[in-house]
Amino acid sequence: MSRVKVLIVDDSAVVREILSTGLAGYPDIEVVGVAGDVFRARELILSKHPDVLTLDIEMPRMDGLVFLKKLMPQYPIPVVMVSSLTGPGAAATLEAFQYGAVEVVNKPTSNLRDGLTSMLDDLSQKILAASLVDVSRWKNDRWAEAIPRIPAGALSQSTDKVVAIGASTGGTVALRAILTALPADMAGTVVVQHMPPVFTRMFAEKLNDECQVQVKEAENGDRVSQGRILIAPGGFQTKVIRSGGEYQVRVQEGDKVNGHAPSVDVLFESVAQVVGANAVGVVLTGMGRDGAAGLLKMRQSGSRTLSQDEATSLIYGMPMEAWNMGGAEKQVGLSQIPQEVLGLLKRMRP
Repeated sequence: MSRVKVLIVDDSAVVREILSTGLAGYPDIEVVGVAGDVFRARELILSKHPDVLTLDIEMPRMDGLVFLKKLMPQYPIPVVMVSSLTGPGAAATLEAFQYGAVEVVNKPTSNLRDGLTSMLDDLSQKILAASLVDVSRWKNDRWAEAIPRIPAGALSQSTDKVVAIGASTGGTVALRAILTALPADMAGTVVVQHMPPVFTRMFAEKLNDECQVQVKEAENGDRVSQGRILIAPGGFQTKVIRSGGEYQVRVQEGDKVNGHAPSVDVLFESVAQVVGANAVGVVLTGMGRDGAAGLLKMRQSGSRTLSQDEATSLIYGMPMEAWNMGGAEKQVGLSQIPQEVLGLLKRMRP
């Protein structure tokens, strides 16, 4: 098997040196070049033909986001953002997903050398995952078209129902397309998107500005209620619990499951236990198998279950595992998911 060729783009010479030296120690990765600005990066892309690009947002002469907007329609290449959690770079990194970035890794804000060394395992895994993503559909176009908004009134009896959604690589774009289409009276929804801390909060805030429903990062004790979507916070495990006569989320520190915190399986298994036949589960685009076992438990408990189809998944890993394991009763294209979920909710008995 050939090694994944990586080009590192960062304005810091220290970062370039640590990342290039560190990644060279992974047998499946070959660093083919480093660039201190995007103009040098473009030269190396054309001469070295890397499989994956690591990119910082805050760059001299032209920032990484502007570069990404120009690059992807002309020369699509999987991009892993190496970004700070603070300042304008964090907000721009979140926006980068709308222009073709497929993964993000936190750049430490202090003790740069030790912090970068400790993040190399995470970065190497995301580089390997990114290398499997087909970004050719970004050429001259956006891959996820907007889905028409669904007006309120379709769900008169949804207060006792719960929707659980899990996603990873490519999920930010897929979730935005789905959630912005949902009606204001949507059943209470809990979402796990594999994403680092801080970014989940910013993702929720951005969606809240765009959606007909309220969207917020989940906090321990939040109600799962009609017209509200809760995004599981990065770095924490999130479950649905029953408290009195209502559903709530329990957000707490916990070991990673399937390599993730939050984990889709943790969410889905809790929904299977406390909601059962009054729930809908959906697995979206992503690398790996997180969510497959949990979705099967949901289906076995009486929940209705869906997974995104291969044609519209940026990476057909998690949906494929959910389908092959028998957790998903149906595979659905991205643009059909909102109506499919609403249809299942409407057919449930109150």
